[in-house]
Amino acid sequence: MDAEEDNFEDFDKGKGADLLQNTNDSSDDDGRGEINETATVPTVTSILPISRREEDLVRKDRSLAEFLLLVEDFEPIIPDAVAEYYLSRSGFACEDVRVKRLMALAAQKFISDIATDAFQYCKIRAQSKKAGVGKRNRTILTLEDLSSALSEYGINIKKPDYYRA
Repeated sequence: MDAEEDNFEDFDKGKGADLLQNTNDSSDDDGRGEINETATVPTVTSILPISRREEDLVRKDRSLAEFLLLVEDFEPIIPDAVAEYYLSRSGFACEDVRVKRLMALAAQKFISDIATDAFQYCKIRAQSKKAGVGKRNRTILTLEDLSSALSEYGINIKKPDYYRA
């Protein structure tokens, strides 16, 4: 294998930045600590001629691969068995544990966002009532707070008629 093919393999392995920063030490340094001005530095276009779009796709593929490796070790709050059960009920069939955990992570994020929004509605409701000065303020999440938060996400819930006062 010649030196140019070796550069292609190093660049493909993510060492492209190292190739651009490091030059051939034997031709750059003349032994006195001075840099030889005639040394050639490889550029990205001379090593691997790719377009900006292809470069972005490669970067995104690497990011996705790194993310999938992180998901493999991540244990979401929603257990794998529960996520698998509901995914199979909805018709989702996949044997890759990483994809199932990714779906569980998305569900966890969705539930977390709803709970946070409901808590904000609860705080707003508590401030509007302005309880007595001497009373201890407790946060009580009501169905009204939850329904307000869910309506932001397009989910409409109502109390059944027999629970209405």
